[in-house]
Amino acid sequence: MTIDEMSGLEIMQALALEKLAMPTMCETMPMKVVEATEGKIVFEVHADDRHLNVLGGVHGGFATTVLDSITGCAVHTMLAASDAYATVDLNVKMVRPVPVNTLLLAEGIVINMSKSLGISQGELRDQAGKLYAHATATCMLMRKV
Repeated sequence: MTIDEMSGLEIMQALALEKLAMPTMCETMPMKVVEATEGKIVFEVHADDRHLNVLGGVHGGFATTVLDSITGCAVHTMLAASDAYATVDLNVKMVRPVPVNTLLLAEGIVINMSKSLGISQGELRDQAGKLYAHATATCMLMRKV
């Protein structure tokens, strides 16, 4: 079966089982799918020295990129083979600074799906459950007819 024949959920599950390679952006933004079910995705992520801003803290773009990824991938789990999506709106709230070299969990869940839009939310937390950032996203759906 080719990737074009796989549903979004099948693709995400194949990534979690390491049957598909994570996208190349994950070399720069360490992200790994660890759970994928219909309407939900969980990544393990960690910021390292490549993600520091001029003040030595983790740049807000790290959390934003992770949250964009998990909210979009949550929507992707609801799509049929060859359907696509694109983020059209992402609202991110930073709660506290993201720690360096700390394993974090990023969870995205779908809130609502229609014919043309997928709406999801995401959270970035440490393993103790402390919240670092959260987001809501709207994705435009491009369904194969």
